[in-house]
Amino acid sequence: MAVKLRLQRHGKKGKPYYWIVAADARSKRDGKFLEKIGSYNPNINPASIELDVDTAVKWLQNGAQPTDTARAILSYKGAMLKNHLAGGVRKGALTEEEAEKKFQAWLDDKAAKVDSKKDSLAKVEAEAKAKALEAEKEANEARIAALAPVVEEEEPVAEESEATAESAEPETKATNEEE
Repeated sequence: MAVKLRLQRHGKKGKPYYWIVAADARSKRDGKFLEKIGSYNPNINPASIELDVDTAVKWLQNGAQPTDTARAILSYKGAMLKNHLAGGVRKGALTEEEAEKKFQAWLDDKAAKVDSKKDSLAKVEAEAKAKALEAEKEANEARIAALAPVVEEEEPVAEESEATAESAEPETKATNEEE
């Protein structure tokens, strides 16, 4: 039986969510699987990946073949590196402690890269919000400046109409007295 490490799609239309599973190569994409080893959510930036690295390495050592996307995810999380280091330990090129030390150094470096990516994304988002706020302030100031002359012109018209209304009232009183 050929075993594949592959993605099994879940979620709704347009919002995929994947399980990373070990499954028989002959089973359907979303069908039976042998073991769930993680999950992958591409809907957020950066994508969230939860993976049981030790289980993935166990399946790789037992001959499971990852699909291209699953291989990229396993490589991103370090399962492929850990499998490679375990092969070096089996051959006697490394000790277990050296392999674990190299793996931890790689994990720390990877975590630093991910954190810097998150920081840069947050910075870009904050700059975009600040730019949008500044543009909105300028638009509001322009709108207020455009309305200011119209308001000033309307005030004298209102005073003139009051004056004409007062002057019109005595005439009507005079005509009423004549009758």
